[in-house]
Amino acid sequence: MSLAVTLSRAQEGVAAPQVMVEVHLSGGLPGTNIVGLPEAAVREARDRVRVAIQNTAFEYPNRRVTVNLAPAELPKDGGRFDLAIALGILAAGNQVPRERLDNCEFLGELALSGALRGVSGVLPALMRARARGRRVVVPRANAAEAALISDADVRVADSLAEVCGWLCGTQDLPAPAAAPANDDVAGDGPDLRDVRGQRHARRALEIAAAGGHHLLLVGPPGTGKTMLAERLPGILPPLSETEALETCAVLSVAGRAVEVGEWRRRPFRSPHHTASGVALVGGGSQPRPGEISLAHHGVLFLDELPEFSRHVLEVLREPLESGSIVVSRAARQSTFPAQFQLVAAMNPCPCGYAGDPRGRCRCTPDQIQRYRGKISGPLLDRIDLCVDVPRQPLSELGAARGEHDEDSATVRARVMKARHQALQRAGRSNAEINARELERDCALAPAERTWFEGALERLGLSARAYHRTLRVARTIADLDGGAASLARVHLAEALQYRRF
Repeated sequence: MSLAVTLSRAQEGVAAPQVMVEVHLSGGLPGTNIVGLPEAAVREARDRVRVAIQNTAFEYPNRRVTVNLAPAELPKDGGRFDLAIALGILAAGNQVPRERLDNCEFLGELALSGALRGVSGVLPALMRARARGRRVVVPRANAAEAALISDADVRVADSLAEVCGWLCGTQDLPAPAAAPANDDVAGDGPDLRDVRGQRHARRALEIAAAGGHHLLLVGPPGTGKTMLAERLPGILPPLSETEALETCAVLSVAGRAVEVGEWRRRPFRSPHHTASGVALVGGGSQPRPGEISLAHHGVLFLDELPEFSRHVLEVLREPLESGSIVVSRAARQSTFPAQFQLVAAMNPCPCGYAGDPRGRCRCTPDQIQRYRGKISGPLLDRIDLCVDVPRQPLSELGAARGEHDEDSATVRARVMKARHQALQRAGRSNAEINARELERDCALAPAERTWFEGALERLGLSARAYHRTLRVARTIADLDGGAASLARVHLAEALQYRRF
């Protein structure tokens, strides 16, 4: 029989759908035809594969070769199918055994010499193959990435000849070397001990870390807003293996190198304020993840928030609520994860010195209003904590560190304890609990509820702000020992962070 089937995987967001490569040899004029919605790079595989097979001392069939990439309606792009196509042609011509292809998937681009080159999006493909209980053969260039999945059945190869030797039973393919154990890399980053003073801002940063809440820092230039934001990943709980793999999968799809020694580090993304909406949410004719997806399970820091285009800021509204982003184009649609923690920083006015005791601000009320009006109400409504970062006296900067100048390790211990309580109670962080869980976990006594509803009415807050304030209060209570019901002191502190 001159029909052979191999398996591979396409790249569609982080989904990695399976692709069945069917190869048929028939009579007629010699030639190769690839069908199944291939794009230019896939159509060109016929030349790469032919020359690679010939340079590997195998015989390219002098027959009509038809390659079908199924499912036909799924767009296929890149050189990731080269290895699977080459093995299918060799198996259809009885040059390698067909039975060894069963329950195996193949990824890799072929050089004309027959060498294997690395491809992007390997990690999502390995995760899906592991779920199906299949073995995967990948190029050695992707070995470090493949090693991150400890329980996956992976083999690495340098060339088509090595893979064919393995299929024929004349040689073995090694598994990738295990990734180094580095479960806690938070201590290697910027330390919160470097920040002097700013007790109120440090408290808000701790609450944001404990509950996974979004944070806005407002203050004049040079007061430490960026320093505080950069130290948030260092006080967040370490990534679980599942979270770390999801984060690395986004990097893999984006074609970025995965640093094996730091793969458990929470990402910190800080795009410039000239970034476009596509740069933030992702896009392109072949959709790629943007900054919000690259910050998945980490921190997205937007410095100089009002300097961003208002259109760019508005694209954040849906991902802040849903934790994912759907990028739709005329030809295809891709879904990327975007469960990030937003930290933004801004000046109080265009010159940056509104409220300065030295009276340096010369901005008119209209200028200040226009400056702050660049940030829409719906976006501000989704930010849980807004805190002032005032200028510190120079004497405090040079003074000895006090008891409140804690390091990141000390704060992280309290954050992890509060996070553990939330996970025990609801299985997720407080910022992610739904309305039903909110009613169960944020119970209020009648007197507290009356006081809280009156405060909300006076402040004119929305229903979304009501729920978000309760979530912040729940986090404050967890940091305060995990009381079953919320006290007025927890509600009052949560309300003071809704100053905008």
